[in-house]
Amino acid sequence: MELVTDVKPELTAENIADEKEKMVANIDFKMVSFSLAGKDYAIDIMRVKEIAKAGRFTYVPNTSHFVLGVYNLRGDIIPIIDLRLFFNIPVPERSENKIENMIIVSIEDQTFGVVVDAIDKVVGIQKSSIQPPHPLFGDINIKYIYGVVENSDRLYILLDIERIFGAKSATDKDNKEGEEASQLALVDPVTNNPVPAPAQKQPAAAMNGAPNAPKQTAAAPAAPVAKESSDYTFIVESLASQKKFYTSSVNETWVKQRYNEWKEKSGGTAKQLQSVADCDEFLQPFYSACTGKFWTEQYSEAIYKLLPDNAAKQINVWNLGCGKGCETYSLACILRKRYPESRIRIYAHDIDLISISNAPMLTVPDAAVTTWLKPYLSKNVSGANAFVQDIKDMILFEYHDCLNTGNMPSSDIIFCRDVLSFLPEKSQSSMFETFADQLKGNGILILGENETFGVNGSWQEKMSGSVVIYTK
Repeated sequence: MELVTDVKPELTAENIADEKEKMVANIDFKMVSFSLAGKDYAIDIMRVKEIAKAGRFTYVPNTSHFVLGVYNLRGDIIPIIDLRLFFNIPVPERSENKIENMIIVSIEDQTFGVVVDAIDKVVGIQKSSIQPPHPLFGDINIKYIYGVVENSDRLYILLDIERIFGAKSATDKDNKEGEEASQLALVDPVTNNPVPAPAQKQPAAAMNGAPNAPKQTAAAPAAPVAKESSDYTFIVESLASQKKFYTSSVNETWVKQRYNEWKEKSGGTAKQLQSVADCDEFLQPFYSACTGKFWTEQYSEAIYKLLPDNAAKQINVWNLGCGKGCETYSLACILRKRYPESRIRIYAHDIDLISISNAPMLTVPDAAVTTWLKPYLSKNVSGANAFVQDIKDMILFEYHDCLNTGNMPSSDIIFCRDVLSFLPEKSQSSMFETFADQLKGNGILILGENETFGVNGSWQEKMSGSVVIYTK
């Protein structure tokens, strides 16, 4: 592949560098403008490395729908994002060799190629002229808009490029501290390159286990534990360092209760967590019912009873930390029974690439077949219990860090069991903001059985068995 350089003179890599240095007194902000679906957009020129035209991108499996592939930019392999698809803007069918207009952007140490309809020019403005965004501007989610600005009788929508391509807290530099900074650093949500990311599911050995502790809510506190207790502090720190389990208002009630049980079991002095095995033992009662397994009759019934009436033709579900897919398929069968006339789409996300790749081929052992699953199974050529095509078509398994979700459609149901506790505390708060933005007015949120919303806003609760749903 060769880079095509027939672009406007003022948008060469050299001139862009010059523009960054030529800040005059009355112009303190410059942006590169471009068009999407006939509307004017712009990004901060300080984020632009160069302008290019290219095609023949290399396809990468198990990536988001807006990823065209990767591209070799003078020896650097960079992901290529179609910004039109990211914002759910209709795009004509693309021919394989079509040359695309690209803006090469840089966010910290990450580089992306951004495909747009057309690239216009460099526009200089006064930063004070940038106005706050309004929901009526553009066809995109307001959280991706930095502001709007008028120049030469044209209204530009200035995109927050860090918000689009970075972790949700990337714009809040003051919130990055110590190990948390490494957890919240920019990840590559679109290529499958290995990048450190918060764990979303535990290994099978940890998931397969153990009767679950009672659901703890804000209204049912455990016995108090002194914050200054060195034993308690050591356990909390060990869980964070060895299992990436972060104690916060989301799970503190359970952690305190478990600490008291652990201390009593050890004869009055809490046994310290010296190894990963110790941490696994401590966390064993934390995981929700049927974690890593196909759901039982009892759990399926509890979920079914909590699903609200919904006559919508399209129902969207976000399943974070889907693991190997047992949870996702169990949920899909219940949703199909509950909403037989609706078109259902489940966005199943996880950072375990092997699990995500194998999930579409998952089969059900005879011992795990329940009355909830049976109507949606058929024997494949090898005699195994495979899901019928209708159920498979409902699910889109994707490799995704939950902190970098892209622009998903609004959700009727968000299913996020035992995921938040494995994110740093500030990321937990960021996820609740995302849930509030993402969830429809009549939608429901389901967390892990030993997780609550904590101090993260006001949510209404409703319980069925050990399952609690939250609504806005």
